[in-house]
Amino acid sequence: MKKLALLSTLLLAGAAFAAAPKDTLVVQQAADTPTLDPGATYDTGSGQTVENIYETLLTYRGASLRDLEPLLATKWTISNGGKTYTFDLRKNVKFHSGNTMTCRDAEYTFERNLVTNAAESGNWFLSESLLGTASNANDDKGITWAKIDKAVECNNNGQLVFTLPKADPAFLSKLAFAGQSIVDSKYAIGLGEWKGTEADWKNWVGKDLQGSALSAKPSGTGAYRLVRKDANAILAQAFDGYWGKKPAIKNVIIQKVPELAARQQAFLRGDADLIEAGTRANIEEQLKGKPGVVVVDGLPNVNATGIFMNENIKDSSRLGSGKLDGQGIPANFFSDVNVRRGFAYAFNYAQYIQDVQKGKGKQRTMLLPDTFPGYDAKVKTYKYDAAQAKAYLQRAWGGNVWKNGFTLNVAYRAGSVPSQTAMEILKKNIEALNPKFRVNIQSKEWSAMLNDSKAGKEPMIIIGWAPDYADPDNFMYTFYSSNGYYYPRSNWKDATVDKWLEQARVTTNQAERNRLYSLVGQRAYEQSPYLLVPAGIGLNVQRSNLVGATAQTYNPMTSFSYTGTFWKDLSKK
Repeated sequence: MKKLALLSTLLLAGAAFAAAPKDTLVVQQAADTPTLDPGATYDTGSGQTVENIYETLLTYRGASLRDLEPLLATKWTISNGGKTYTFDLRKNVKFHSGNTMTCRDAEYTFERNLVTNAAESGNWFLSESLLGTASNANDDKGITWAKIDKAVECNNNGQLVFTLPKADPAFLSKLAFAGQSIVDSKYAIGLGEWKGTEADWKNWVGKDLQGSALSAKPSGTGAYRLVRKDANAILAQAFDGYWGKKPAIKNVIIQKVPELAARQQAFLRGDADLIEAGTRANIEEQLKGKPGVVVVDGLPNVNATGIFMNENIKDSSRLGSGKLDGQGIPANFFSDVNVRRGFAYAFNYAQYIQDVQKGKGKQRTMLLPDTFPGYDAKVKTYKYDAAQAKAYLQRAWGGNVWKNGFTLNVAYRAGSVPSQTAMEILKKNIEALNPKFRVNIQSKEWSAMLNDSKAGKEPMIIIGWAPDYADPDNFMYTFYSSNGYYYPRSNWKDATVDKWLEQARVTTNQAERNRLYSLVGQRAYEQSPYLLVPAGIGLNVQRSNLVGATAQTYNPMTSFSYTGTFWKDLSKK
């Protein structure tokens, strides 16, 4: 009874209580948890719980981003020129419901993801691999039940077989994404989810699964099962029937605590083991060096951020006069490479690293994490050079930019100090070049910025990308292809780059892929579609009695949570 009473107290977010027990992990964060349905998981708040109550066919080995190892699968083979993948599945695995996992559960899982493929999910990249399109059947009429059914099947030996229309060297990495975790089909159907047959598949096309019945009552094969979830807290407990090694941590509590100061105080008291700790400055000023606190520094940063220069601005209200008369800009202002290169030379990268990242940052050569295959450190980069910026802007638009000047209206995400600082650095340096240059910056709500940038309305936006899977395609195609996710925000198109990226998508030879990505990186340097914002060096904080989370074990792809590990790999001393 005492144990239950303590856990109930722990679930009260922000409450003051004694240090978290040895068998209980307490996490405090600002974010909520939108869903516990793998088919809808596409955010970090949901992912850190989903990946611990569910499991995928395979996962990353240790801290490696390149090596994969079996999880619910035991082995796999690749045949038919890289278009057929056959998986042997682990035997005697139990779901939290008590049902035994079979090949049918895996088949149901992937077919369900292909059928629904809502815009809010990450199933678009699974569909790209298996159906040849990122769209669902509502948007692509070429998608039929027969195609979905053929794409993933169980053979007579109980093996799971994927059949791809063309080779995809990133396919295995995609299967390690938490959103592709195996679902308990019998249990899900019993809750009223899709029946897994052709009869009702059309009714589920494009359906948002965030608030599904399975989200409210999940049943996975993971080391932890859900006990309780409400708007402010989650309680998960170790699953007694787990097939693998039994975890030392028996209870995991995730609390929503919006105020940073409250999270920091709870952490310093020992009431929380892990917290969303804020920026490097927050950590170094408020937490580092305090009793019971360990700062794990030097962690890989697998995000990439750029300042997009839109070459076809679709919002006349953001253009001022709409002309190069000093009072505005034309909609295609950034389509002149001289403008883009001028802006690239006007950004002070070293100042950003010092002001925002406290000297702990790195200027990359490409919009690709430097720990990923395909990254080329030899690609040229821009440095702050006022003389070069002036020279290029003097050439821009036949000299009219320099002669007449311009007024550029840009926004940054409200509340984002790094974004605001980046825009202020750019504004100061651009305006210093010519008294006729004017850059107006203002804050804007993130949801509005996302929608407007997707519609091509933002003249300039600073935005980043976190990986779905550890393959360079997830960044290079996303940022640089005219068919990529971010194209509407930049409207930059280069036919040669598109050709190289399409070749890389079907090339299984890694050396050849690396060569193609190097070509893209060099071409992007020449054309400067984006300003590459320096990447900060990662760090996190944890209580000193937490064991199993170090810089050597940290894998940014394995876990959405703060330790870079699964909960089952942690313990407390």
